Amino acid sequence: MKRAHVLLPHDLVKEIDSIVGPRGRSAFLVETAREAVRRKKLLNFLESDTPAWKDADHPELARGAGAWVRELRQESEKKRARKQRRAKK
Repeated sequence: MKRAHVLLPHDLVKEIDSIVGPRGRSAFLVETAREAVRRKKLLNFLESDTPAWKDADHPELARGAGAWVRELRQESEKKRARKQRRAKK
């Protein structure tokens, strides 16, 4: 951890302390800052033109999502059938 000197208005410190107590102040501020950073990053991404999805990252979908789902279901059915055959033995 790195120590940082941060100035906060007195009324805000009192409000934070009333919620989490003086011993929970640092943890509260860390949690709140992490949430704010995550939210800011998400907003920046959503406002950018950067695509969320790259076809190159998902070659399994090259023939379409429907074909991929059918393959998954067929694999699942094969596994289920094998388990049922083993259970009957």
